[in-house]
Amino acid sequence: METKAHEHTHERKESWTGVIISAVILAAGLIAEFITNTILIPHLLYLAVMIYAGYPIAKSGLKALLNRNITIDILITIAAIGATAIGHLEEGASVVFLFGLAEKLEDYASDRARHAIEELMELKPLIARVRRGGEEIEVPVSDVLPGEVFVARPGDRLPLDGVIVEGITSVDQAAITGESLPASKDVGDEVYAGTINIDGFLAARVTRASEETMLSRIQRLVEEAEESKSPTEMFVDRFSSWYTPVVILVAVVVAVAPPFLLGQPLMDWVYRALVMLVIACPCALAISTPVAMVSAIASASRNGVLVKGSTYIEQLAKTRIIAFDKTGTLTRGELEVDGVSGADPEDVVKCAAALEAQSTHPIAKAITEKSESLGLRKEIATGFKNYPGLGVQATCSGEEVSVGNNRLFKELGIPVDGNPVLDGNGKTTIFVSRKGAIIGSLSLTDKIRLESRGSVAALGRRGIQVVMLTGDNESTAKGVAGKLGIEHYKSGLLPEDKVHEVESLRREGVTVMVGDGVNDAPALAAADVGVVMGAIGSDVALETADVALMEDRIEMVTYAVDLSRSAMQRIRENISLSLLVKLGIAALAMFGLVSLWAAVAVGDMGLSLAVILNSMRLGRIKPGD
Repeated sequence: METKAHEHTHERKESWTGVIISAVILAAGLIAEFITNTILIPHLLYLAVMIYAGYPIAKSGLKALLNRNITIDILITIAAIGATAIGHLEEGASVVFLFGLAEKLEDYASDRARHAIEELMELKPLIARVRRGGEEIEVPVSDVLPGEVFVARPGDRLPLDGVIVEGITSVDQAAITGESLPASKDVGDEVYAGTINIDGFLAARVTRASEETMLSRIQRLVEEAEESKSPTEMFVDRFSSWYTPVVILVAVVVAVAPPFLLGQPLMDWVYRALVMLVIACPCALAISTPVAMVSAIASASRNGVLVKGSTYIEQLAKTRIIAFDKTGTLTRGELEVDGVSGADPEDVVKCAAALEAQSTHPIAKAITEKSESLGLRKEIATGFKNYPGLGVQATCSGEEVSVGNNRLFKELGIPVDGNPVLDGNGKTTIFVSRKGAIIGSLSLTDKIRLESRGSVAALGRRGIQVVMLTGDNESTAKGVAGKLGIEHYKSGLLPEDKVHEVESLRREGVTVMVGDGVNDAPALAAADVGVVMGAIGSDVALETADVALMEDRIEMVTYAVDLSRSAMQRIRENISLSLLVKLGIAALAMFGLVSLWAAVAVGDMGLSLAVILNSMRLGRIKPGD
């Protein structure tokens, strides 16, 4: 025999009309009992309530019982019939009415908890305006193929993922990223289904079919996450499976032992046993974990954090160590020139930019951006000679110019003043020579995210050790770690080395790895929880991550930890409340101090409602709180 005490909410839905009719008949019975001299009329009204409101409950309970399942429906049915049999018709009627009322309230609260997930389903338009045959026509989004062009006017919700081919606009991406500020979009930028075109016309070439859009994938992942079970939830399920049979057995003992062994009044102890029977349902206990997990996952998705399962909520709450990949996570992965030395700094930048103008290397990009920011005149270089891994040499304004690291100039036989490629502050030094002599140098550094230092400090205040893992050398790693206030770091790591470091950290406690989901995928997989930043638009990142931050916002790591800790706190509160209230009512029932209707209103469905409302408080937690 199985106990599935809470399954009735999925199989039988009460209507508000039925609840109201039951309330009117019950009220009429109570009034009749006070204003009439006969018990016939009130008793008939009480029986009417039990038949009208109790029949669906009894039918559902018997159906479950035939399938060898004990549900709350059968327990309520037995309690109502038992109360009637011992002459408490008003209590039997009150039990079925309150059960129906509380169930409706619970359904409403439960629906509210899942509302954020349902909102995701409603974001995607069903119709797209597509260019076909020289005209714009409206077609179902499911009929639009990759490569076709759709158009959107201001205020339109975008129907599909695509790349802008015409138009400049701003797009509200809050539904996917959680970012409240609109994102500026130009030709060549990606746009996503479910986002809102704000202030300009745009045309975009479809990149994914309707069922494969970023929004569709997020919907599927959230649905899968909702269905997953954490270790805590599985433990509560096991506990609930024996809780009900034990309480039912206790109720039977309460009904028969005192009357037959101690000569106590039979009807009094049967009534107390019926109260015990009502609280035998572990409804509130059974939903204490899943409703909190659903609320947390929904709240996270609303703020641009996709958690793939309740297990990861539980693990995030236990986090003791967070390992960050440096490039693209703590830093932006973009170099910038932050210092120029030489007799004529502008001449140094101009010469370097002339040689780097045609290169796509990150160092070259940083140098040309520096030249443009200074408004320098562009020089034309010719006769390029590349030195892979070292630098480049060319002719500029009739003079031989070289740009590169100190190893380049060692190979060229040109002496360099100050020989390290990287200084103690973690900066890359690039030298510039003209006609065989050094004229100056440029120092470059990886742009550190403005939010990184604050996020590292916030995690530290939460008792979490922050570790930086990087493939950069010791000098660069030390410089970046110093700027961010990170005490523990490992440098010169290959991808497989990062895996070993993460495995080593896991021996010290629950470890989270944060990265970009591409180069550090093995390390992410090795961690207890792998968190990917900037997952929007990246299929690889979504597949790799246990938790995906849709935007490059490092502060969302702290939010994910806070939300997870709050979720586990709510679960502990829910479980404690459920057990304490039921044990308290059971103790009072033994002394005849609790009525049947109070047991239903407070100890069962009322308690379930309290658990749901407590869990819904997770929706109030916002990033930065």
